[in-house]
Amino acid sequence: MTKAKWYFDFLSPFAYLQLARFQKLPPNLEVTTVPVVFGAILKHWGQLGPAEIPPKRRFVYRFFQWKADQLGLPFAMPQMHPFNPLPALRLCVAAGAKIDHVRAVFDVIYGKGMQPDTSEGVQAIADALGISNPKIAMADILVKNTLRTNTEAAIVDGVFGVPTFLVGGQTFWGDDATDMLLNYLDDPSLFDTAEMKRISNMPMGLTRTK
Repeated sequence: MTKAKWYFDFLSPFAYLQLARFQKLPPNLEVTTVPVVFGAILKHWGQLGPAEIPPKRRFVYRFFQWKADQLGLPFAMPQMHPFNPLPALRLCVAAGAKIDHVRAVFDVIYGKGMQPDTSEGVQAIADALGISNPKIAMADILVKNTLRTNTEAAIVDGVFGVPTFLVGGQTFWGDDATDMLLNYLDDPSLFDTAEMKRISNMPMGLTRTK
């Protein structure tokens, strides 16, 4: 079996879209789903999120709907986005963060379009996960520490956006990279060509003052 990590945050509809394509993954790929806090990753690298750039926000929201329609996937944006993903992330971790748990939470948020950081949304997620007392589950120190450790591990692994697959030390960012991931799984020497090695280690040219 080939092992892979899939780093994700419920904040990202791109992760919902990619999750719907998991059936394309080869059966010998063992995927561990790893919930992370996207905001902490953005802060670490000094980035803005897509929804923080007004024209990009408009584009990606339209893209989400278009892509979901292309996939024949139920899709409904919550009333407000970005939202606070911590309740959904913590409940998912508390449930075990297996792929079925992840799917259940994504279905509540983007399949049904429920606002996940409201009391109703939190309860809907807890119900989908079979958690009887969401307040206790979300307050569990082990749950909080697991989510923090996951996020720190993602940064160490070079994750800068979600969703990201990590396979064989290589990162594949976003739903758009699904085909690239599949290509790599078929041909692990994909990045070993002279040109791939050259562009992977190019020196920086012009840099902007941050």
